[in-house]
Amino acid sequence: MTYSAFDLSGKVALITGGNSGIGLGMAQALVEAGAVVSIWGTNEEKNQAALAQLTKAGGRATAVRCDVSDEAAVERAFAETISAHGRVDSCFVNAGVAGRRGVASFMDMTTEDWRRVMSVNLDGAFFTLRAAARHMVARPGGGALVVTSSLAAFSGQPRGEHYAATKGGLIAMMKALAVELARYEVRANAIVPGWIDTPMTERTLRWDRFVEKVLPRVPMRRWGVGEDFGGIAVYLASDASRYHTGDTFVIDGGYISF
Repeated sequence: MTYSAFDLSGKVALITGGNSGIGLGMAQALVEAGAVVSIWGTNEEKNQAALAQLTKAGGRATAVRCDVSDEAAVERAFAETISAHGRVDSCFVNAGVAGRRGVASFMDMTTEDWRRVMSVNLDGAFFTLRAAARHMVARPGGGALVVTSSLAAFSGQPRGEHYAATKGGLIAMMKALAVELARYEVRANAIVPGWIDTPMTERTLRWDRFVEKVLPRVPMRRWGVGEDFGGIAVYLASDASRYHTGDTFVIDGGYISF
């Protein structure tokens, strides 16, 4: 007998940055658990490739082109998602960008790059979470809000202060949402990835010197992949987590513990 609380049949999940990496790994698992999934991304070619992957085995999904740093675009995309599926039961705020390469130090960081990272990672999260919260509070049954943070929120990341600030801010925002929205049966939690092989980290994880110094510090002895986030996505979207809110889930192969 299968534990029925993990069955996502009839539920709708929204994932920003869902066309690759961690977001696509979560989307794939959610579809396989029975959910209808809406993935948002800025690259239309990647959106369509991800959509083909998700629907290949009969899964139900849609893809929406959306730049989450654009408030009006988020409102339009959310309305489009509701129009297509009627509801959003779980919202995974996963879209994010890193700082530009080649910054020698914090003192050389430009205001332009600071604001670029903030606009996607923090403003975009705010716009998306606000739209989802309004929707979930206005209807019975609540829902689940999930943010993708980073180990940069816990440990120092030289030349990445803008990225770290946004990821720490996401955890703080999640905790506030967990307290404020619990009365509406809306849960809020954070996922904290370690070193994961995604398009954002591809160059770093292929750098010989980095691999030599960092990989031995990962007890699992491998980089994470998007599929490693499928289980936590299904749990947080499901009724199995109906009393679980305000938490952070570190998925890093043991890196932070070593």
